[in-house]
Amino acid sequence: MSLKMRLLVILGVTLTATWSLAAAWLWRDLNDEVERTLDRRLAQSAHMVAGLVARLPEDSWEASGMQQASLVAPLEGVACQVSDAQGRVLARTHTDMTAVFDVDQPGYAYRHRAGQDWRVYTLMHDGVTITTADRVTERRGLMRDILAVVIVPFAVALLISGVVLWWGTRRALRPLDGWCEALGRRHRDDLSPVAAGGLPRELQPLIATLNALLARMRAAIQREQRFTDAAAHELRTPLTAVKTHLQVARRVEGEATHQAVMHAEQGAQRLAATLDQLLALARIEGAGVQHETDGATVADIVRSAVRDTQKPARIVVPAKLPDARVGVSLELAATALRNVLDNALQHGPVGLPVTLDVDLAPHETNATAWVELRVHDQGPGVPDEALAHVTERFWRHSATSGSGLGLAITAAIAERASGELQFQHPASGGFEVCMKLPQV
Repeated sequence: MSLKMRLLVILGVTLTATWSLAAAWLWRDLNDEVERTLDRRLAQSAHMVAGLVARLPEDSWEASGMQQASLVAPLEGVACQVSDAQGRVLARTHTDMTAVFDVDQPGYAYRHRAGQDWRVYTLMHDGVTITTADRVTERRGLMRDILAVVIVPFAVALLISGVVLWWGTRRALRPLDGWCEALGRRHRDDLSPVAAGGLPRELQPLIATLNALLARMRAAIQREQRFTDAAAHELRTPLTAVKTHLQVARRVEGEATHQAVMHAEQGAQRLAATLDQLLALARIEGAGVQHETDGATVADIVRSAVRDTQKPARIVVPAKLPDARVGVSLELAATALRNVLDNALQHGPVGLPVTLDVDLAPHETNATAWVELRVHDQGPGVPDEALAHVTERFWRHSATSGSGLGLAITAAIAERASGELQFQHPASGGFEVCMKLPQV
């Protein structure tokens, strides 16, 4: 169901139910009020007759008492009878309504005669009993007439309200319809921000979220395009070297053949390493790094990363590691630290150690502590103006600096684990990389 139809149904049902309840309430009160009004009229008729009887001379009743009771011309649906204290009928409108007029107690009562109900009021005043009666059928007919008069304006008002509601809903949602049509006409490759002009304030958060999503999609597509271009270039270079060395090995003999094959094998190893790094980066950026409640211990991370490095003997590890866990899996955390260690081993002076320090530090914005893994080497490091590029894919400080993906993978893992990766030149010399991971 569309938003417009849903809104019309909800408002229409609410409006109809509200009007119906109001009409039922009004009808009940009106019915009670009309019933009380008719009862008061019935009582007023009895009192009026009592007033007229009181003004007649007493001897007139003596004279009339010897004769037949006076008969007043009856009215349709209305009856009246006057009797004295002895029960003699002095005047009446109907001669065949003894069952209706036979009332012992004053006040209101219902009587039934010949299949018809009557509303009766009896007044006893100065020895005279006056009984007035209304036929209930006339009362119900009056209520039906009133209902017909009331229900027609109600139905017309409800119909007009429905039309106004339909027109107002269409008019209110017209900007949304135009916005949807504009989105439908956009090219499938158009990821530019969506204009929010002329739209209701309630839609602004939706538009802001949509524009943020489009911005992330643009960034992801641009990143993948750059990644594809760089990957194609990086893979073409070792493949070309392998092909060249194999061609040389085919044309030469002896030691030259051995050297050519060895160079081709080195190129294949470099190609395999690059492919492994590309697959790791694609897996990390594609699926993301989920924050894990249990995570991995610092000791396991350091042990796994040092064991898998190129030259673990050159790495100086603290004798005591903090008993802490990080919110990242062991595999990803060890991969990130191993890349930093390999980078330090490759660019640090040959024979000099690489120092690994682990500390706990308070978080700047919340109560969670940082686990800081600092790798320090004695090399010249990276110039300050180039520090902004060290985590870019395939960026190398020198022509012999590997695939250029190690620190990019580390930065991707740290970012998706809500961590940080920092680079600095300590005052004591050398170059230091600090990877901060949240503690759990």
